[in-house]
This record gives sequence, structure tokens and C-alpha cells, in this order.
Amino acid sequence: METAGGTPQRLRTLPSRLTNGVALAANRIVDRALAEAGVRRYHYALLAALEEYGPDSQAALGRRTGIDRSDVVATVNDLAGWRLLQRTPDPADRRRNVISVTAAGRERLAHLDRLLSAAQDEFLAPLPAADRQHLIDLLTRLVDHHEGRHR
Repeated sequence: METAGGTPQRLRTLPSRLTNGVALAANRIVDRALAEAGVRRYHYALLAALEEYGPDSQAALGRRTGIDRSDVVATVNDLAGWRLLQRTPDPADRRRNVISVTAAGRERLAHLDRLLSAAQDEFLAPLPAADRQHLIDLLTRLVDHHEGRHR
């Protein structure tokens, strides 16, 4: 029988459940912001990786961003079609392409960064600046710990 008040206390205090609920809310906010710009997360991730690390192969981009190979191909095709990146033959191995961000891609990335910054502000609205930074620090420690454990 369901009682008034909603979620049972033991569920409301499970860190894993809380993290999942917060992730769902964050994903909705971020997806909405990116959709307004006509892109998805993978578009942003590839542009960000290319901007930060420079030209790379599609396979390396997939490893760097955690995006599946087939999704990298489709995303690169989208971005190349929009002239936000370019593919050139790799001089060391003509069978593969080197992907690089264009000037238009850098401009688009800067625009997306502004949209995502606003989305982060919306997501973290109930928290003052010090709490936001503390949350980021704690989440970073958790991610670093669990990614290190699964490598």
C-alpha cells in the first residue's frame, strides 16, 4: 500500500538513486539546450575534443570521447556536412582520415559553450557558488575513482 508523502525514506537517501535522478534532470536540461542549437551531445563532444587536443583519427576521437565507432562516423558526417570539421587523408596512413575542426566549428563550439553554461546555471540554480564548486569537486573524485577502477 502506498503511503502519503511519496518516495520511501530509504530510497530518498540512497546516493546512487539520488545521483541517477539528478543525472536525468541534468540530461534533460542539456539536451534541450543543445536541441535549440540543432545539435546533440556527440556533436559537442567531438568538437570539444578536436578543439582541445587538435586533429585526430575517427578511432582516436571515439576512444577519447567514449563514443561508439559507428556513432563517431555518423557524427563526423553531420559535422563535416555543416562544414564544422574537415577530413583529410592521413599522410602516415592513406587508408584513414585525420579530422580537424574548422574556423566555423570553433565559432559554433563557442556558441555551444555559452548555451551549456546557461544550462549548467539552470541545473545548479538551487545551489550557491561555493556549493556548486564543492559538488563538482565531489563528483570529479567519484568519476576519477570509478573510471580508474574500470580501466
